[in-house]
Amino acid sequence: MRYPTSEKLEIIRLVERSHLPARRTLETLGILPSTFYRWYDRYQAGGPEALEDKPSIPRRVWNRIPDRVRKRIVDLALARIRRRRRTSSGRPTSRI
Repeated sequence: MRYPTSEKLEIIRLVERSHLPARRTLETLGILPSTFYRWYDRYQAGGPEALEDKPSIPRRVWNRIPDRVRKRIVDLALARIRRRRRTSSGRPTSRI
């Protein structure tokens, strides 16, 4: 379940003000300690703005071909096709 930023902040404040140990408070709230401490670390590092959800889409694909390399490959392939067309003897070079 995703919590809005305001609820995350409220949970952090509840745990900070609670007289119970943090784990027991989190258990009562139904929040995993690992989730809470991830939020808490982000909150301490960047304040309430750091609690906003980040997009789950990766910024970079591990096997993406750089644009400059991709363009070079396409250019080479097109040049090869043009050469074949010029040297063909009037017959189609590919059969379907």
